Amino acid sequence: MHTIGGYYTFERVPFDFVTDFFGFARNHFDRFGHFVIGFYAVPIAEYVYKKKHVASYWTAVLFGLFAVGFVAASYEIIEFAYAVIFGGESAQNFLGSQGDFWDAQWDMLMDISGATISLIISFFIKK
Repeated sequence: MHTIGGYYTFERVPFDFVTDFFGFARNHFDRFGHFVIGFYAVPIAEYVYKKKHVASYWTAVLFGLFAVGFVAASYEIIEFAYAVIFGGESAQNFLGSQGDFWDAQWDMLMDISGATISLIISFFIKK
């Protein structure tokens, strides 16, 4: 996902079939990418559970969710700092917000949503 997004920039990835199908005004590849990034919560939870850093799998699931949320929020803060420091077209290209005022919040929501869904599925498969 990030290789493709890095090659084209996230707002310019040829994701038109989805944009056209749903009638979106913007390219949602970045939102899809953030959702998929949330799946990293599962290996994080598995790692801390198997290494016995936590007592229960439920605690490991929460740790995976919070880890993804923390990384997502941290990256959005880095994007904000870059925009404040460099500004202009460079910041717009780095942010890729496509004019969406709530882009950072949507990105974090998609990260956490992907993490939540993947962890719920993992939790039930684990049982």
